[in-house]
Amino acid sequence: MMPAIIGAPDRTEASEYYFKYIDRVSGADICEVLAGQRDDLLHVLRGVSDQQSRHRYAPGKWSIREVLGHINDAERLFVLRAWWFARGFDTPLPSFDQNVAAAAARADERAWKGLVDEFVGIRAGTLSFFGGLPAEAWMRRGQASGLEFTVRALAYIAAGRVIHHTEILRERYLNHEPESS
Repeated sequence: MMPAIIGAPDRTEASEYYFKYIDRVSGADICEVLAGQRDDLLHVLRGVSDQQSRHRYAPGKWSIREVLGHINDAERLFVLRAWWFARGFDTPLPSFDQNVAAAAARADERAWKGLVDEFVGIRAGTLSFFGGLPAEAWMRRGQASGLEFTVRALAYIAAGRVIHHTEILRERYLNHEPESS
């Protein structure tokens, strides 16, 4: 894999909202970070049984399956945006309603192993895409959800979101006994 661009995005590369994810990422090589966190999240996910994967830490909250489905969907989305901008397309991209996507995905009806395998495949594609970008593509900009992003910012957002959701899984879901289905 080729090394990615060095350094985190500055405050002009994404909306301030997204720095809650970007600022969670440490490390100079974003592809190295993405590969490392893949292994970290897989360690967490492989410790979750099929029964545990249906656990919700509170009524009305997503199950672990739905959280992983959301991780998968959002990674696809942010990499699609990065691809769009990296390839020089200038048509703005629409917004993403995570609740609409989660309801339509019906992750609770899917096999737990299938959702985990899907993450592995998506992350492999993410690493391949970002690892193969030409240097000039990292600073290309585009609009999505009415906001401007650089490709570099989107890579960091993708990584930061997985850090965020891995922490949620550990803190809110896996420190509790699973509820009966």
